[in-house]
Amino acid sequence: MPREGVHHDGEPAHSHAREHREVELRLYGLNAIRAVFARRPQAIRKLYLTEQRIPQLQPLLKWCVANRVGYRVVEDSDLQKLAASSHHEGVVAEVLREEPQPLTTWLRDLPAGPQCALWLDGVGNPHNLGAILRSAAHFGVGAILLPKHSALALSGAAARVAEGAAEAVPFVRLGREDNAIAQLHGAGFGLAATVVRGGAALFGHELPTRLVYVLGAEGEGMDPALAAVCDLRLSIPGSGAVESLNVAAATAVFLAEWARLRH
Repeated sequence: MPREGVHHDGEPAHSHAREHREVELRLYGLNAIRAVFARRPQAIRKLYLTEQRIPQLQPLLKWCVANRVGYRVVEDSDLQKLAASSHHEGVVAEVLREEPQPLTTWLRDLPAGPQCALWLDGVGNPHNLGAILRSAAHFGVGAILLPKHSALALSGAAARVAEGAAEAVPFVRLGREDNAIAQLHGAGFGLAATVVRGGAALFGHELPTRLVYVLGAEGEGMDPALAAVCDLRLSIPGSGAVESLNVAAATAVFLAEWARLRH
């Protein structure tokens, strides 16, 4: 098992190890790593791959050699340990984490016209986050908005499920909730609380051309106080055979309806 550049969660909690874990992210999966290479190759710090992946990753390997970024050809079992997953698809990379940008910066640089963003109020499951990112990239969402004290961050599992979308949709850090809402309103956004029941039926409802969907946590849903200050409350009508859709599946439906109305 290669040792250099590999940091396990069980290593001593000295400051360097802690700092390393905070600024670096261990990504795995072919599309996730290709997306980082395409957009910000300088973020790649170390690469591990199986021999079978060498032909498909030639451009990345040549870049590593030219830029003195270390890579190791390892066994499948080594990658399983590094990724803590059997879904590594033959490649793992240590990548510098991209910090969320402030809401003010994102709004300043936003082009005019229709826009959609997702405010994640407590979504925590990495597979749900990855699926949400994939839908967000597919429908051209401008950003994932994270509450001020949210601990939600991209993980290797989320990035793999996102299939490269983690590089396509930026994370934006909100300030105080009332300030964030005022800033979004000032930029022409309407906020829609997505609720399991009691909201207006999504289909056929007029949606703002600049829209923030506010999505609640898996299970308990969104904070009622936050839902109360949103401009709209929307629900997805269904058969009633199940209580609700999974948050990632619901996100895809909400985004599809927004995109349909824009086009």
